[in-house]
Amino acid sequence: MTIGYTTGVFDLFHIGHLNLLKNAKGLCDHLIVGVTVDELVLYKGKNPVIPYDERMEIVRNISYVDAVIPQESMDKMEVWRKLKFDVMFVGDDWFESEKWSSLDEKFAEKGVKIVYFPYTKGISSTKINKILEVQRSVKNET
Repeated sequence: MTIGYTTGVFDLFHIGHLNLLKNAKGLCDHLIVGVTVDELVLYKGKNPVIPYDERMEIVRNISYVDAVIPQESMDKMEVWRKLKFDVMFVGDDWFESEKWSSLDEKFAEKGVKIVYFPYTKGISSTKINKILEVQRSVKNET
């Protein structure tokens, strides 16, 4: 059995999130998803719109997801030591970055493959937030 792992904030769940989970599940037998806890999102300088418990519940109910866990740390090797996943799925914006090049090497030593998926063009939670801000400001002006 091939165990896959991916993580995300999954705030304002959209088609890009669904594509990631669908594609990941297509490459493994058992997909575990780490949903980033609010404290870690805040540490990264962002503020989630949807509370953690609700984001967990949304992801838990996606048919491609077999298990959901909290992502409480950015340390991917620590999570691997606990879960022993065979493949990790990551957005291609990290491809060949300094951080992920190092992780590629460490995971390769453990026999873990990292698969980089392209982001779904034209959609992101950040973009949705910006659109909502503009629409709200226009509405408040009228």
